[in-house]
Formats: sequence, structure tokens, C-alpha cells
Amino acid sequence: MKTQTQFVQMAHSPTMQAYVEKKLEKLYSKYDWIIRADVVFRQENDPKGKGKICSMELSVPGPKLFASASEATYELAAGKAIDNLKIQLEKRKASMATN
Repeated sequence: MKTQTQFVQMAHSPTMQAYVEKKLEKLYSKYDWIIRADVVFRQENDPKGKGKICSMELSVPGPKLFASASEATYELAAGKAIDNLKIQLEKRKASMATN
């Protein structure tokens, strides 16, 4: 499995990259058919305080899976996006089992 992490209009953060790779490793071990993950971190000016955005795209057999979350911190945004991807992976696994 390959993970590519991008930081848009912000400094590269090895800590955030390691955090996301550790979280994605759990998905890789459970769903061995994941080919690749593309992760993008960016910041948006939001008056409500939720401006840290994490977008993830997983390459899997069939259509790609995508999740994005906007939270107060990058850790929360990444966690929420991964939780969303887990739900999508479960649905994909169920549909693969019925075929």
C-alpha cells in the first residue's frame, strides 16, 4: 500500500503525515485490497473555527472512495475522514461478497 500526503499552502508536517499513515495502516491490514491512499491537508478561513480540512481518496477495485472533513484540528479532521472511509469500505466489502 502506498500513501501520498500533500500539504496545500502550509508547511509540511512529518507528525501529521506519521499520524495519518498509522491510522491508515489499520485500514490496510483489514482491507488488503486497498491499492493506494491520497491524503490532502489544507486550511480554510472559517469564522466558525472549523477550518482545518483533511481529504482522503482511496484507490480500490471499482470506483475510488472519497471522504473529506473540516474540523478545528487536523487530527480530528483526519479521524473523521477515516471513519467515513471505514463505512464506505464496509459497504464495498458487502457488495463484493454478494457478487
